[in-house]
Amino acid sequence: MTERLRVAVLAGGPSAEHEVSLQSGQAVLDALPKERYEPMPVVIDRQGRWSLELRRGVVDVVFPVLHGPYGEDGVVQGHLETLGLPYVGCGVLASAVAMDKTAMRRAFLADGIPITPHVWFTEHDWRTTTDRWGLVKSLDWPMYVKPANMGSSIGISRVTSMEELHTGVELAVGYDRVVVVEQGIIARELICGVLGDHDTPDASVTGELNVHGDWLDYEAKYLSHSEIATIPAALPERIAEEVRELSLRAYRAIGGYGLARVDFLYEEHTGNLHVLEINTMPGFTPRSVYARAWEASGLSYPDLVDRLINLALARSGA
Repeated sequence: MTERLRVAVLAGGPSAEHEVSLQSGQAVLDALPKERYEPMPVVIDRQGRWSLELRRGVVDVVFPVLHGPYGEDGVVQGHLETLGLPYVGCGVLASAVAMDKTAMRRAFLADGIPITPHVWFTEHDWRTTTDRWGLVKSLDWPMYVKPANMGSSIGISRVTSMEELHTGVELAVGYDRVVVVEQGIIARELICGVLGDHDTPDASVTGELNVHGDWLDYEAKYLSHSEIATIPAALPERIAEEVRELSLRAYRAIGGYGLARVDFLYEEHTGNLHVLEINTMPGFTPRSVYARAWEASGLSYPDLVDRLINLALARSGA
């Protein structure tokens, strides 16, 4: 019998997305084909302590199912690089660029990828200015206020007045010192999964988030039992294909590898598409929209996990 590869599945971490990561990590552990892989769960607690010290000879490949700062921003990826361990997903630079909403938008703008109007400022700017309206005056109500480095809709507010803006910014700076404020637009929210290496990645079918209310918040994404997405989305073929093409462009713009989910706003009345963001380690349970988009494209969840591990090994030359 061929010796099984030892796969360390990292989950948890000190970010606000700790619980989401634990769900994703357990799903990966359950899905690993046991005839080929020996699963090794590794939990990182909220203080950043690891339940198992990783090193070459102990594990063969690492699957960091970590969301948000510390796990999705290049920090853990850099640590694994120093250990010489193959790992699933984007590298240090791509992870850092995608996690930071200001750096991500700069990369998109440089590549001519359409994005929503936005501004950004630091907590210092907010505290010291005598004209807070001046920081956002290029935008109209409603606006969306977000911490620059966070995911899973944590720390986000929809605001329609200066009073709400103050509250939203105070919430956002509790998670990051840089705040991004985006123009709110009437649009459908679409997603597309990307899978593959730097040069020849594939795009999944397009999905649509079922938004009940103004936006899909944390509770709707992770605590509700309602169906959060329609996959594939009911779209004109031209729009669906444009979503796929833009997803691949966004992936290449950050130097993606392994996987990413690209989120869009689609203005149906104008036909305009805006890339909202790219996530290098999206929610990763079988119920997550990324996995469901690939299932609708003909790739089951266990096969998706297997493909990602093989991509990690290919990058390392293992």
